[in-house]
Amino acid sequence: MTKSYQSEIIAVGTELLLGQIANTNAEWMSEQLAAYGINVYNHTVVGDNLDRVEQAFRLAQSRSDIVIVTGGLGPTEDDMTREGFEQLTGLEMVEDKVTMDKIESYYQARNRTMTPNNRKQARVFEGARVLKNNAGMAPGMYVDFQGTHWFFLPGVPREMKQISVEELFPFLESLTGKQQVIQSTVLKFIGIGESNLEHELTDMIHEQTNPTIAPLAQDQGVVIRVTASASSKEEAQKLVADKKQEILARVGDYCFGEDEQTIENKVIELLIEKNKTIGVAESLTGGLFSSNLVSAAGASNVFAGSLVTYQTAAKTSLLDLSAEWISTYGVVSQECAEVMAKQTALKLNTPMAISFTGVAGPDEQEGKPVGQVYIAIWDEDKVVESSSILLSGNRNNIRERAALKGFELLYQYLNK
Repeated sequence: MTKSYQSEIIAVGTELLLGQIANTNAEWMSEQLAAYGINVYNHTVVGDNLDRVEQAFRLAQSRSDIVIVTGGLGPTEDDMTREGFEQLTGLEMVEDKVTMDKIESYYQARNRTMTPNNRKQARVFEGARVLKNNAGMAPGMYVDFQGTHWFFLPGVPREMKQISVEELFPFLESLTGKQQVIQSTVLKFIGIGESNLEHELTDMIHEQTNPTIAPLAQDQGVVIRVTASASSKEEAQKLVADKKQEILARVGDYCFGEDEQTIENKVIELLIEKNKTIGVAESLTGGLFSSNLVSAAGASNVFAGSLVTYQTAAKTSLLDLSAEWISTYGVVSQECAEVMAKQTALKLNTPMAISFTGVAGPDEQEGKPVGQVYIAIWDEDKVVESSSILLSGNRNNIRERAALKGFELLYQYLNK
């Protein structure tokens, strides 16, 4: 019977806890381990404190078959990974001559004096399998301690990935026999909340076995991750595909893409498909929608330009809204959004335009509450969408949600 390996990833570094850098190593490593049928049960982040590092290692030793540690292998005093494992296991450390020669050669070739603390990077556990680092100084290590397979890798992403591809993964393949393969697909939804989506799929979620279904809220709406395990990649992919079709049969109207697809990419695809160009007029969003649009590949094929008319005077001079008209309808109104879209299409000589106006805060405006947003879409000489929504959050939350709502409305209109 094939052994099922339970793995854990530990990232060492106070900078991760402070939010100064993101723990992208764990994300990448988890994706790679899935291809080897190795389930990641825990992600741990621990700061540069010897006792806490040892505690994290002790817990991992008690519950995991494979432990992959990234970070804490550098030359400075706050690099505690070796010391934490030494304190847990009692294993002695020795200097790896090959690594030390490499470090000394590096400094000699650059005519620089090596500081003594760099010798620390060559220290490995006695009896450990050294994993060569062809992208940096500190090598990786493999230690089998009381039946748990420990791998130590540098925290620098390019070094961690290089050692993993060249040393770690081939070793894992021989260790596990690569009997199980895990495949997953992320379905992306917009225009439906997480609770409503979960409600539509309640029975499927409760009855799930293989594949599994996991709804998650993200910045661009809601996603569902479908994950299957099987003895071959093809079998796992078929399980995922069948479950995906079952999900889309119920809530496919809200699904705009999969995996790396973004709502910006999808809107651009639809505009290209319909041979349309679009202009943008932004008040409360202050150019955010346009910035998000042009961040996606292909924007130059469909994006005519934008007019950021933040102040009332800009709406008058750039969009020809007269003082009398503004006095009658105001700049925070459905009527204003519609005229902004129309005038932008005319000014930029484009068939389509989308506009945003509203109150981002902190104070109400024209008697309208903070979070009141108006969005309009103009296409081929008429208003085709005119929405009034009330959003919550701080100024930036409101602006971001308004821009996302604009993409949602465009997607729904273009996808009809």
